[in-house]
Amino acid sequence: MKRRGILNAELSGAIARLGHTDLVLLADCGMPIPRGVPVVDLALVHGVPRFEQVLDALLGELVVQQCIAADEAHTAPAGAWLADRFDEIEYISHEELKDLSASAKLFIRTGEATPFANAALVCGVSF
Repeated sequence: MKRRGILNAELSGAIARLGHTDLVLLADCGMPIPRGVPVVDLALVHGVPRFEQVLDALLGELVVQQCIAADEAHTAPAGAWLADRFDEIEYISHEELKDLSASAKLFIRTGEATPFANAALVCGVSF
């Protein structure tokens, strides 16, 4: 049994298979899931688990070189959540973010029910 970190076996395994420049889409429960992209669905009920909780768990295990979010997140609570964790965030339209999600190696659905709580995380390397 793992001592710490992400305990969800499906999510832990998916993270272990990611490589440099792979895209992970962390999404609220309303973001459309693109066809053909592997999904780890963590949503239980609205608000559980929260976007911030899953993001913090991911950042504890994943090297992220870039964060991309929707322009609309600037004025939404999710914008502040991301700004607290990333020095730089690239903003694109929500429609572009939905299009970008089709190229993700992993789509993680949270129970978050706050508008625009979505982020594309580009994997980096630890060296």
